[in-house]
Amino acid sequence: MEIADLISPETVFADVKATSKKQALQELSRRAAAVTKCDEREILNVLIERERLGTTGVGHGIAIPHGKLKSIDHIHGFFARLGSGINFDAMDDMPVDLIFLLLAPEGGGAEHLKALARVSRTLRDTARCERLRGTESPDALFAVLTDDSVPA
Repeated sequence: MEIADLISPETVFADVKATSKKQALQELSRRAAAVTKCDEREILNVLIERERLGTTGVGHGIAIPHGKLKSIDHIHGFFARLGSGINFDAMDDMPVDLIFLLLAPEGGGAEHLKALARVSRTLRDTARCERLRGTESPDALFAVLTDDSVPA
């Protein structure tokens, strides 16, 4: 599984405005609903429920919120670079400015885990993350995320 299997240029967003974890999840739920044709509230509820289990703020300014929905048939990925870092209750207590949202079908256990692992490997690369932070347009963000010349 490649990052390009999860996202498209239309699901990558630059300079998303949010001042809190909840606001970021609301904004991403709104954008995800437009693409998946799922109910925005259903998406938000799944994400909030997952956050109650433990933060998806993995550290180094990165969060990977995720959840499973009955109403989709394949994995959808969404990437957002925030205009400024927010408190996401991250493991290292650092503000989060890079968010990769994954939505999987309810029965997609193995694929969901593969997608999470792929996103995690991709965003573990500090040089790639610095390039993402210095990139202004959604198309350029997509190119950095899907650049296979950078080890993932």
